[in-house]
Amino acid sequence: MTSIFDDRAYRGTLTRRDFMKLAALAAVSTAAGCAANPVTGQSQLMLVGEGEEIQVDKVNSPHQFSSDYGVSQDAGLNAYVAGVGASLARVTHRPQMPYRFSVVNATYANAYAFPGGSIAITRGILAELDNEAELAGLIGHELGHVNARHTAARMSTSKILGALVGGASLIAGAASQTLGNLTGSVGGLGANLLLAKYSREDERQADELGMGYMVGAGYSPQGMVGLMDVLRSMGKRQPSAIEAMFSSHPMSEERYQTAVNRARTSFGDRLSLPLNKERYMASTAGLRKLAPMFKLFQEGDKAMAANSYDAAEGRYAEGLRLSPNDYAGLVMMAKCQVALKNAAKAADYADKARRVYPTEAQAQHVHGVASIMAKNYSAALADFAAYERMLPGNPTTVFFKGFSYEGMKDKQNAAQEYQRYLKVVRQGEMAQHAYSRLKTWGYL
Repeated sequence: MTSIFDDRAYRGTLTRRDFMKLAALAAVSTAAGCAANPVTGQSQLMLVGEGEEIQVDKVNSPHQFSSDYGVSQDAGLNAYVAGVGASLARVTHRPQMPYRFSVVNATYANAYAFPGGSIAITRGILAELDNEAELAGLIGHELGHVNARHTAARMSTSKILGALVGGASLIAGAASQTLGNLTGSVGGLGANLLLAKYSREDERQADELGMGYMVGAGYSPQGMVGLMDVLRSMGKRQPSAIEAMFSSHPMSEERYQTAVNRARTSFGDRLSLPLNKERYMASTAGLRKLAPMFKLFQEGDKAMAANSYDAAEGRYAEGLRLSPNDYAGLVMMAKCQVALKNAAKAADYADKARRVYPTEAQAQHVHGVASIMAKNYSAALADFAAYERMLPGNPTTVFFKGFSYEGMKDKQNAAQEYQRYLKVVRQGEMAQHAYSRLKTWGYL
C-alpha cells in the first residue's frame, strides 16, 4: 500500500515536517531493532522489552483491579483460581514471567491480562462457567495474549506514533472528565491502551495458544469449546452483561466453530482428559449463590450508563438486600448516590464499604467525592490523602487534593497539587480548572 510519504518522495516534494517525521520513525526503528516472538520464533519490530512490560503492568494493574472493586476477599476462591493459573503458566512459552491470577469483585463478565502477567477474572464470568476446564480455557486465552506479546506490540506501535506526532506519552494519565461527573474519576491509568480491543487475529492466536496450554496442563480441550459456547450464549441472552468482554475480546461464531474443529482434530486424542466439574462446583459454591445479586448489579450498571439513576438505585438496593455487605455493591450504590447528588447517602454507603474492605482504595476515593459535594473539604482532603497512600499514581486524586485545599482557602498547597496534576494531565475540565487557578494566583 502506497503512503502519502511515498508519493511526495517520488514527486520530490517532501516537506521539512515530512522529513522530520520520517527521521523520527527511522530513529525509533533503528534503536529498537528486531526481537524474536517467543511464540512464533519470527523476527518482529518490538520497542518494548520484557522489563518494560513488567514495569508497565506493575504501575497500571493495581489501578484497574481497584476500578473493578479490588481483589476478592474470598481467600479460598483466589487460591483455587491462582492454582489453576499456575498449572497453565508452567507450560507456556514464557514461564519466567511473574504471573499473578486474581479474582476481582466486579460483577460484569470479563477477564483481562496486563503485559507483565497480571491476569484478572471477574466474579461475573466465574458464575457463568460450568467446570474447571472452562476456567482453564479462559485463563489459557489470557496467557496467550501475554505470551504472544500482543499488548507489547500495540505499545510499540504507540511509541512509533508518539514519535511521529512529537513524543506523545505512552501511558495516558487520566481521561478528560468534567467536575460534574465525579463518579467516573477512579480507574486504571492507561487502561484504555493496555486493555484496548484486540484484533481478530490476536484473538485467534490467543484461542489457539490457550487450548494448547490447557491441554498441556492436563485439561480436556472440550473446556475451550464450552467456554466459547458460554460466551456466545451470554451474548445472545444478556448482551449488556458481557459487552465489556466483547469490547476487548471480539466474539464470533467462527471462534466457537474453530474451537470445535481444533478440539476434534489437533487434540482429538485428548478429549478424554478431565473437565473437573465437581471440583469447580465445590470451589465456587459460595460465589454461585450470589448470581442473582450479580444480575441485579449488572442491571444497575446498565441503568447508570443510561443516566437512569433512580432505576439504578432500585437495582442496587435489591442486590444489597441479598448481600448487605458486598463491597462492590456498596461502592456502586455510593457512586449512584453521587450521581443523584445525595452527598449524605453517598458518604454513608462509601463509609460502610470502607469498613467492609478497609485495604481497598476505591471506597476511600468515593467518600472523598461525597465530602467535596458536602463542602467538607478537610474531610475530603483526609480521604484523598488516605487514597493516595493506599494507591499512589492516580492524577485525579492529586487534582481533588488541590480542589480540597482550594476549598479550605489554602492557595499555596492547592497550587502545589494543581502543578503536580498538570505535569501528567493537560486536557479536560479538571486541567482547565487547575491552570486557571494557577494563572489567577500568579503561579504561572
